[in-house]
Amino acid sequence: MAEAHLAEKFNKPNYSVVDHYSYAICGDGCLMEGISGEASSLAGTLGLGKVIVLYDSNNISIEGSTEIAFREDVAMRYEAYGWQVLKIADGNDIDAIENAIEEAKSETSKPSIIIVKNQIGFGCAAKQGKASAHGEPLGVENILEMKKNFGWKIEPAFYVPDEVYTNMNEHIKKGVSKEEAWNKLFKEYKKAYPELAAEYTKWLSGEIDKKTLLNNEELWSFDKEMATRESSGIMINRLAKLIPNLIGGSADLAPSNKTYMAGKGDFSDEDRSGQNLHFGVRENAMAAIVNGMYAHGGLKVFCSTFFVFSDYMKGAMRLSAIMNLPVAYVLTHDSIGVGEDGPTHQPIEQLAALRSMPNMTVFRPADSKETAAAWYYAVTNGATPTSLVLTRQKLPLYDGDPTRALKGGYILKDSKKDIPDILLMASGSEVELIFKAASELEAKGIDARVISMPSFELFDTQDEAYKESVMPNKVRARVAVEALTSFGWHKYVGLDGDVISLDTFGASGNADTLFKQFGFTVENVVNKAINVLIK
Repeated sequence: MAEAHLAEKFNKPNYSVVDHYSYAICGDGCLMEGISGEASSLAGTLGLGKVIVLYDSNNISIEGSTEIAFREDVAMRYEAYGWQVLKIADGNDIDAIENAIEEAKSETSKPSIIIVKNQIGFGCAAKQGKASAHGEPLGVENILEMKKNFGWKIEPAFYVPDEVYTNMNEHIKKGVSKEEAWNKLFKEYKKAYPELAAEYTKWLSGEIDKKTLLNNEELWSFDKEMATRESSGIMINRLAKLIPNLIGGSADLAPSNKTYMAGKGDFSDEDRSGQNLHFGVRENAMAAIVNGMYAHGGLKVFCSTFFVFSDYMKGAMRLSAIMNLPVAYVLTHDSIGVGEDGPTHQPIEQLAALRSMPNMTVFRPADSKETAAAWYYAVTNGATPTSLVLTRQKLPLYDGDPTRALKGGYILKDSKKDIPDILLMASGSEVELIFKAASELEAKGIDARVISMPSFELFDTQDEAYKESVMPNKVRARVAVEALTSFGWHKYVGLDGDVISLDTFGASGNADTLFKQFGFTVENVVNKAINVLIK
């Protein structure tokens, strides 16, 4: 998808500067995984003719023959997906495999799968065609027998024939020659299309002009209350005008996630230039696909779904964190505020799960300004993936500099005294509760500091002096409020503080009714604060 989009943008007659195939080698187990079905279905729908899969079909998995759990006709399955299916009867027939690859490359309107029949452990009589060849060492005696069967040198134990070195050196020379040819082509391309060449180079660098974004007043401008999914949608469209290589989409939820980029077209089998991706209801593949698109280079990518469905994406999200891929995950409908859809669609444990993931930066913004800061971080941070956890319901708009949210936690409303009586902290929609509760506590003679905590990860990276200025160690009375599980908040409230949270599943009902039912009210925050103070 990345290759097709970039080729459509930059290639010109006689100048195919983006022109390559994407290969995958997979086995029986890979095609059992649900992600293979999601990704293959989408690839067929989009007619991605430069995708070529080599399928090692040996009918063996760790537990034994694939007959015990995997009997489908893979060829018919892939024909149904809209793929070209090629078959190789003998995995040792190198010429047949090479010819099949060339045939696959000649089919440009659909992806290709080459089904190669193999025998696992081939040449080792004790292991050939058996599950034990899958996950166990062959053993010294079996290796010796295998070497004899192939006429291989017994000693040294690790032997590489000269023919292998010769073959590899030939391939290295071919690679060098191809790189030199491409460099020559691009040099000519720069002369013919200097502006496009400069843009291509910039896209591949991944660089974003932070100063330009920070100084763009329109980018940060919000003047009314709205749901953070709404302000996120506004930010996506504003950024799309400033970052031409921004591309992304939703798992069939763009109208709800607010991720559609107006005027940017739809990526399809007929139009590769579109910046709006339609993944269908394929969350697992969606998250993996944006990883691949970013890893390809040249693009800023995002994807989106309801927050509760992030569970379907977790494996790929974890890989983006492991691989330092700064993709953006837009996760809306972030709490019991979802309402009538009930427990199946109301996130509880998902936020704690993402916060516990190493190298993942999570934002749960309290208003449009914090949402703007979250998006700024997502597109300018080049090291980690970012999850934006957003509301369905409207939230207030608070006064102040939006970039303060980049500290992760900050004083939204300070106490009258230098050292407050109590610290009230929250993220997202619950910031409104503590903001109002602070006023009621003030009327009772209790001086409270209101702290917005949009990102634990960024707050934890601040120096000790800053963290102390926001949360003085001597203030032991602390209350945190968040309409999700309490897991993670105790490191901030300590043993003397308390958390108003939701550590059970939600319920089906009107959002306002549910917030009251589960204790997310100003009155409850005030009472909890008083109880903490008199402990």
